[in-house]
Amino acid sequence: MTLPELEADIVALGEKKFRAGQLYGWLHDKRVTDLEECSNLSKSFIEKLNEGYELKRLSIVRKLESKLDGTVKYLYEFPDGERCETVMMSYRHGNSLCISTQVGCKMGCSFCASTKAGFVRDLLPSEMLLQVYESERDSGRKVESLVLMGIGEPLDNYDNVMRFLELLSSPEGKNLSLRHVSLSTCGIVPRIRELADAKTGLTLSVSLHAPTDEKRDAIMPVNKLYNTAELIDACKYYFAQTGRRISFEFALIAGVNDDPQTAKELIKLLRPVSPCHVNLIPVNEIREREYRKSGKVREFQKMLTDNGINATVRRTLGADINAACGQLRRDSMRE
Repeated sequence: MTLPELEADIVALGEKKFRAGQLYGWLHDKRVTDLEECSNLSKSFIEKLNEGYELKRLSIVRKLESKLDGTVKYLYEFPDGERCETVMMSYRHGNSLCISTQVGCKMGCSFCASTKAGFVRDLLPSEMLLQVYESERDSGRKVESLVLMGIGEPLDNYDNVMRFLELLSSPEGKNLSLRHVSLSTCGIVPRIRELADAKTGLTLSVSLHAPTDEKRDAIMPVNKLYNTAELIDACKYYFAQTGRRISFEFALIAGVNDDPQTAKELIKLLRPVSPCHVNLIPVNEIREREYRKSGKVREFQKMLTDNGINATVRRTLGADINAACGQLRRDSMRE
């Protein structure tokens, strides 16, 4: 709940309006796990809250910490027994947290572990926010930037994600500027346009992975709904509305999309979207597919940069703990 919503409910319970601010502080600043910990709230008030409201919790099912770079990967469980993954990463500019927005995924991208077990349900705003709060609590690290790039398609859970972002940026709560948030989408065009109109200030990351309809259809079913031309038009609209540079994610798969012809097609596709950024990613190898990491990443990058397309190679973090999303949840389901 937002603070104004909470204030309305608290007044309806017969309490003073300022009590809502106290309660909001306990939830979002002190981050209590039990309302009995709210020492400046009366026992009768707490009883009313316990009767009509639920204070959600996450439990850590598994925690893996990289010995290489300190990346921490959490497998969290919700009260209904469903699980999601969250990854804490440390960079020179601070700590970044990658959260999940759904349990499972509907999108069916062929190289992704998150979609293999199918879609179960959307995550609620509270369940996304708790990934931030619980990860900070357990790790002792302050989250300074956030990526919605874990399990699930954020724009397929649009309303809940937008409410989560409102709570995340609330001055009375975490107060994280949305300019420090990146949202990754496989390309749900109507929602990209809606997000552009919302002018949140966040960075849009588009999982592209192929520059033509023929190649993208083969690995990303969403392209059959919204083709590359529609997607690029939506990206141009997003930049026009927000002034925020688009980041395109491109997972390089050996023998699939790492050849010079694909690079030329990508350059042609992205020139109208300039300025933009291409994030080249060595594909994560999963058991269910024969896809293998490309050995031509640097050559591919050079072709892009030589032709005026800004491109970097994503730094691999947590390689010793399989930090790529979807794998830990899949392993736990098998067990």
